[in-house]
Amino acid sequence: MSSSTDAAQPLPRKKAATPHHAGLLAFAAFAMVATTFMLENEMLRLIMLFASGLTGFACAVTMALSMRRRAVQNGVVELLTQLHVDAEEQVLVTDFAGRVLYANKTAQEAGGDARETMQDVLAGHVLDAENKVADAIATSLTEGKHEDELVLRDNMLRLKVQLVDEDILLWTMSKTHPAKDAAGAGTGPKLPMLTAGRTGTILFMNAAARALLGERKKTLTDVFGPDVAQPRDATVIHTSSGEQQCLVAQYDATAGRREIYLLPTETPVTHGGAMQFDELPVPIVKLEPEGRVVLANRAARSLIHLDITEDTVMSDLMEGLGRSIRDWLVEAAQGKSAKKSEFLRLKREDKEVIVQVSLNRIVEGNGRSLIAVLNDATEFKSLEKQFVQSQKMQAIGQLAGGVAHDFNNLLTAISGHCDLLLLRHDQGDADYADLIQINQNANRAAALVGQLLAFSRKQNLRPEVLDLRNTLADLTHLLNRLVGERVALSLSNDPVLPSIRADKRQLEQVLMNLVVNARDAMPEGGEIRVTTEEVALDAPLERDRVVVPVGKYVAVKVADQGIGIPQDKMQKVFEPFYTTKKTGEGTGLGLSTAYGIVKQTGGFIFVDSTEGVGTTFTLMFPAYGAAEEFVPELDEKRPDLPAVEHSGVVLLVEDEAPVRSFATRALKMRGFTVLEAASGEEALEILAADQPGIDVFVSDVIMPGMDGPTWVRQARSEYPEVPVIFVSGYAEDSFSDDQSRIDNSSFLPKPFSLGDLTEAVQARISG
Repeated sequence: MSSSTDAAQPLPRKKAATPHHAGLLAFAAFAMVATTFMLENEMLRLIMLFASGLTGFACAVTMALSMRRRAVQNGVVELLTQLHVDAEEQVLVTDFAGRVLYANKTAQEAGGDARETMQDVLAGHVLDAENKVADAIATSLTEGKHEDELVLRDNMLRLKVQLVDEDILLWTMSKTHPAKDAAGAGTGPKLPMLTAGRTGTILFMNAAARALLGERKKTLTDVFGPDVAQPRDATVIHTSSGEQQCLVAQYDATAGRREIYLLPTETPVTHGGAMQFDELPVPIVKLEPEGRVVLANRAARSLIHLDITEDTVMSDLMEGLGRSIRDWLVEAAQGKSAKKSEFLRLKREDKEVIVQVSLNRIVEGNGRSLIAVLNDATEFKSLEKQFVQSQKMQAIGQLAGGVAHDFNNLLTAISGHCDLLLLRHDQGDADYADLIQINQNANRAAALVGQLLAFSRKQNLRPEVLDLRNTLADLTHLLNRLVGERVALSLSNDPVLPSIRADKRQLEQVLMNLVVNARDAMPEGGEIRVTTEEVALDAPLERDRVVVPVGKYVAVKVADQGIGIPQDKMQKVFEPFYTTKKTGEGTGLGLSTAYGIVKQTGGFIFVDSTEGVGTTFTLMFPAYGAAEEFVPELDEKRPDLPAVEHSGVVLLVEDEAPVRSFATRALKMRGFTVLEAASGEEALEILAADQPGIDVFVSDVIMPGMDGPTWVRQARSEYPEVPVIFVSGYAEDSFSDDQSRIDNSSFLPKPFSLGDLTEAVQARISG
């Protein structure tokens, strides 16, 4: 269309004459004249001629008025054109139907000259353009003018409509920025705005805010709901007509006050659309309240690792909530459940993945949706399980430490008095074999207590040079009892095998763990083969991300014919607290402890397994000495006393009477003079009685009243050079700090044998 007034075709109001009306009147006059000549009655002819004359006169008047109206309208439009041709805002002239008669230069640059109606012009800015134009025209006809502010995404459109003439409307449009408008001098904010105090009480609401919310709100909770801590985080406001999607901006003022601006939107702002959503690094899933997956970004699809179709629901992807996932989602969409994340298990087949799911509801128009934020919590849940298990093991360690002292005192008395009996019996005696069994099993019981204490107290290993053939020979009878009747245990030793350097008790524990695991892997029975051999590596051995250096090694293999280990579980077998056994049947510490002991010894441990065939664990220890022919050691050795007699005065302090009795007899049999005391206080009394020179103190550590280190420190004021031997059923490092502060002291763990005690005392006296 042209901006010239020649092209204007205004529509008249109902009472205004128009060319259309004049044409109708002319046609009526012509019809009446034609009818007159057809009438035969003279009177009727006169009447019709008079009527046609009146009609013709009316036609002429109408045409004259129409031409005058047209001229006036053109003049008005021409005047408006001259006034607003260079205006900065958009200026348009329309008739009452909204047809554009004129658009100034600014409006033409915005595309206004290419649109025929005002509805087309506003359609480029707002959604409901037709109703906005109809409201503006109706208000202008009744009140003479209309003003409105239309909220756009980035700014506002200020609209003014003025009734210029009976059938001409002047439209003025200008865009303003909300922040700039809000800061205008002398004018209040045009955006919906409210002012809140420090406690959340609303102190002021402008007219736009009251119109948006539909009522006067008292607190921020009334506007944003109880779950929103900060208004700037809100996406929904509560109006009198329901929930409304809204962008919120908050500005802090003085005295703790806040100015909050609201910008209603019909749909959530995407900031670049779905492509940007898909690129977010956080796994996000959009859900319907009933659980159907609407959208999942790339990170979520990668984590879920399952096919997602139009019919996929949340329960198809994960499980483990403990109740209906659909009910949980519906409650979250209705705002009934608290914003609490849940841990669920993905239904992946390749591996176990635990996800933490946090739900947030959003309002889109009149509908509601859910946004689920996923977080891979597999490692966290694994650590949590390990922590719980470690707490249990810590409790076991504390319990073991509490009873170990008394238990070791009993074992000391049993093994000690057994040694005394063996001194009075030779191998031909009928009771000798029974005494040997008592002695051996007491020693094994002491070894088990020591292993448990070593685990709970983190005791250091005590390596010694070992011949694995002797170690396995000693273990054979115990291992046979462990495997049971349905499992056969075979032992095959290399006849020429180098020695190794390791902690004997800990190594025995490793071998027992491997044999027990092999037994459990064969519920229907089978054979466990334990073999030893020398291995010489001429080149480094690379395996399982480990490099075994060149050299000679002693290899121990424990092979079973069990069910095998799945390949996806192989990487976990040495992890602490990992077990495939049923609850209560395994702690998950056996292989991890074995791994730690072997590595601390300087060795290596490997596993080979085939499902349905069996599993083989291979231990490799650096060779310590030259290979020698294997000559089995006799296990039955009596604790004969050396012929050498000793002398010296020993102050023995022990609160357990059986242990004190055995130790006293053993020392006296070796020629020592023994002063007995049942407590630290009694020991100090003996020292205060001017006893003859004492050569060594032998004291228990934990005793009622004054403990061992305490009374020894007091005695050192009078006896600074007397050596001390501390004995205890606890691990050494449980009181190593106290011992380190006492000079010339040593430690003898319980249970100890007759020979251990006498050799330790003689070593301290000899200095």
